[in-house]
Amino acid sequence: MKLDSIMIGTTQAKVLADFYKKVLDQEPAWEDDQGGWYGFKLGNGGLAIGPHSEVAGSNKEPGRIIVNISAQDPRKEFDRIKATGAEVIAEPYEVGDDSGTMTMCTFADPDGNYFQIASVWED
Repeated sequence: MKLDSIMIGTTQAKVLADFYKKVLDQEPAWEDDQGGWYGFKLGNGGLAIGPHSEVAGSNKEPGRIIVNISAQDPRKEFDRIKATGAEVIAEPYEVGDDSGTMTMCTFADPDGNYFQIASVWED
């Protein structure tokens, strides 16, 4: 098995899609205007945004599931994303151990969901 995509359920799909257009610096790979769905391609996977009958309001536990997006230069992406008006949860910081470190930063989207920008994972 492999992870294919992450879906974010919302009552404001267009607002989130417009937000993630800026964050990801790309247009959706697909849209379903009648159903209110948007899909973004991220590496070998994707991010889908659309309405969900069991979702209302902002996320009450945004740290439960966090979308991680890798970037060659997380600090540069932090500055770019912060400039879009995204809510900063954590400024860039280093995590790791003797085997190596990575840079991460955390933001919240308009529904309060957390997402992180992190250094590219090297095998």
